Order: sequence, then C-alpha cells, then structure tokens
Amino acid sequence: MKARSFCTLCQITMSTPALDQLLAYSISPDRIATTPAHPRDSARLLLVRRDTSEITDLTISDLPTILSPRNLLVLNNSKVIPARLICSHNRTELLLLEQTSPGWWTALGTPAKRLQPGTIVFPDPIPGSTHTGPAPQLRVEKTIPGGQLVLRVLGDSLNLEHYGLPPLPPYILKSRKAQGQPDFQPSDHIDYQTTYAQDPGSVAAPTAGLHFTPELLAQFSHAFVTLHVGLGTFRPIKTADYRDHPMHSEHYEIPAGLAEKVASADKVIAVGTTSARVLESAPSLQPHQGTTDSFIYPPYEFKRVGGLLTNFHLAHSTLLLLVAAFAGPELTLRAYRHAIEKGYRFFSFGDAMLIL
Repeated sequence: MKARSFCTLCQITMSTPALDQLLAYSISPDRIATTPAHPRDSARLLLVRRDTSEITDLTISDLPTILSPRNLLVLNNSKVIPARLICSHNRTELLLLEQTSPGWWTALGTPAKRLQPGTIVFPDPIPGSTHTGPAPQLRVEKTIPGGQLVLRVLGDSLNLEHYGLPPLPPYILKSRKAQGQPDFQPSDHIDYQTTYAQDPGSVAAPTAGLHFTPELLAQFSHAFVTLHVGLGTFRPIKTADYRDHPMHSEHYEIPAGLAEKVASADKVIAVGTTSARVLESAPSLQPHQGTTDSFIYPPYEFKRVGGLLTNFHLAHSTLLLLVAAFAGPELTLRAYRHAIEKGYRFFSFGDAMLIL
C-alpha cells in the first residue's frame, strides 16, 4: 500500500518572503552540535505557541509541565543500523542503505572512481573491537541511477556489530574534524539511538526522540509507529521551485492499538517529522504496512497532528518545510532567529522545539 500526502495535490502557492528567508538561513559552525546533551532531557527546548505566537525558552525536562495527561505522544521506534563502513585497504567509505535480500545491499560509496563493478572492499573492524574472525569482503556488482551501488557479501556474513559505525550525518563528522575531535567516539553507538528503538532499518536517527529517557517517556501517554529513515530525508532541495523536489519513499508500519489511542486523546503530539509524516500520510491508523512519499509544505492542513516536537533542521530541507507548514513560515522564521540569537544547538545532536 502506498500513501501520498494531500499536499502534493493541494492549492499551488508561491513562496513567501518569510519562507524564502527560512529556507536560506545560516548559522555559524560552532552552533552545530557534535555530541548530544547529557543527560538526554537536559537539552534546551524552545516552546512555540501557534495561537499566541509566544516563544519561551525551556528544557526538555519541562515537558511534563507543558503537556496534558490527555495528550498522546507518537514516536518513531525505528532502530538505526551501524551502516557506515570504513575500508582503509581500498581507501574508500561505504554507507549501507538497505539490505534487499540476504547478503545483498544497496549503498553509497566514496570516492566513486575506486568503486567500479568488480571491486572488492574489506571493511575495517570498528575501533576497539576484539573481533578476530576473517574480515568480510563485499563486491561491487553494479551501479544504479542516483550514484548508488549494489553490493554482495562474499563468504561469511557481514556482522555490522563488529564492522559498522553509526551513520552520523556528514556535517557532524566535518564539524568534529574542524574542532580537532575524533571521527568516531565510543558513545556514538548509544547516543545516536533512541532509548526505545526496536525495529532495525534506519540509516539516520529520528532525532527528536533522542531527547527522551525511559523515565521521562513513562510520564506520558505514548504510542509508536515505525518509519525507516532513508538517506533521502536529508537530501537538500536543489530545484528552483521546492515543489519540484523529487521526494523519496520510505517504509512505515502502523501497529495494533494506535487508532484507539489516537481516538481517545485530546491532542496528538508527533515526536519528530518522521512520526508526523506517518500520521498524516497513512490512509488509516489501523494496523498495516506501507510506503510514503508524502511531501508536506505550506500550505497544508494537518489532519491528525496537533503538536510537533522537532529538532532544528538544515536549511534547504524538506524537514524544514514540514515545520513551516505546521507553525507557519513567519512564526517558524522568528523561532529560528530566536534560537540562533540565544545560542541553541542545531541539527541531529542539538536542541529541540515544541510547537503547540
């Protein structure tokens, strides 16, 4: 079953000055968080109220004082796979995208000139690994449109627990390098994973959920959906008109009981843009699996989501457009300017914003 958001068919509207400025905003490199807040719920929280346009500086630990017991948090429980492979023998790096069948993967690789069909690569063990078995081998079988590779594991299976690194976004790795920090930190395996992650399949974390400790989450009525986050989520918009951006497709699953929980709640709070996409694009909230290529941008009338907890997103991103659709371009722009002025930390390991 394939779900598609109504916004792809909605009223056509030209960009507003506020939306243009929002999509092109910039921050100084030191505002990019290279590690998360510890503890998780000590991250800063910008509360944005759509009805009054009021903006308030808080922390994640303040959430129980803001939300009603009758609010329902809906979170994405997809688990990030350790999809980054360093192959120093070939001087290459791979990002696994999806295992299409046992032993077969699609992936991205750099540099492309060293990854032609027939090339065999040997992933390095992760730093600190005590694994002593034979190194796995992967062969490039072919290239496919979009710069992707088809890989086949030769011989023994590929144990990602021994050879895979967390697929941290390139901007975090670049910022770490600029600040003289190591590329990989042992805590990344835990830090770049929600505490409630269950179903492996994502190659990027649903980052709004990184702020929740088990103790904090237990204070709310909550439910889960699963959406496996793919690389396309973070591909920048490069088309002159953002509506022409080719939106990616991602797999999702609605579990039993979600429809009943949503029906009994007075407001549904989506934790993250991935949860919001599932809630808005699924044809029903009864148990089912499907794919969604929904592209939510202004103007869009949200059908199920009444609140949105989300991190601060990259400029020129579809995620930022979804936030602008929910809060309105003008209020979103004002919130981002406030966050920049007040020194909030941005992107995957950064602070968050709750829009009500």
